Amino acid sequence: MKLKVCGMKYEDNISQIANLQPDYLGFIFYKKSARHFNTSISELPDSIKKTGVFVDESIENVIELINTHQLQAVQLHGKESPEYCSALRDAERISISHEKNLKKVQVEIIKVFSIKNEFNFEVLKPYEDVCDYFLFDTKGKLPGGNGYTFDWSVLNNYPSTKLFFLSGGIGLDQVDAIKRFKQSEASKYCYALDVNSKFEIEPGLKNIEKLKVFKNNVITKEERLK
Repeated sequence: MKLKVCGMKYEDNISQIANLQPDYLGFIFYKKSARHFNTSISELPDSIKKTGVFVDESIENVIELINTHQLQAVQLHGKESPEYCSALRDAERISISHEKNLKKVQVEIIKVFSIKNEFNFEVLKPYEDVCDYFLFDTKGKLPGGNGYTFDWSVLNNYPSTKLFFLSGGIGLDQVDAIKRFKQSEASKYCYALDVNSKFEIEPGLKNIEKLKVFKNNVITKEERLK
């Protein structure tokens, strides 16, 4: 199981978190967020995928930020349609093919869906062929960063084989619950854990020691080597 740390904002903190070697680091390009990122991303190890988080942003702006920050993944946290995801994928391929200084790699598309006590999995079908991963977050007032979990047992009814990220209020208090989740049928296609607000000193500033303890407790040595 992979680890994504989202909502990064401060350069020194980013470097410190990078030393923990998460698989993904998330940068929020949503201006209404307290974790809005509007500076440059310092150089990161090749093993860490830079992920841009967007909420109903224009495809042109997403492409511009992919190129500016050399993002390897985009996380779509709004009401983006399957057509939007498909158009983004096509536009991204064209853009990268014209950029001589960028590696010609396909940017991963992660589409977010919010869950509370129940979820209609039928809404996933149109996205199956236009996204690389799904991400399941807690339904709340804000598009992410609400700080509490949803009922993970809802995922027992997950009908797809597409890998997904599990998000929403995950912190040290959930370590035992995560271990139980990893033994359940619901976790069969869980690719990564996505953490954010529960590890913050303030919005965008992460507690290094808490993240270190969390990673050591929920990500096994074998999973780190995959």
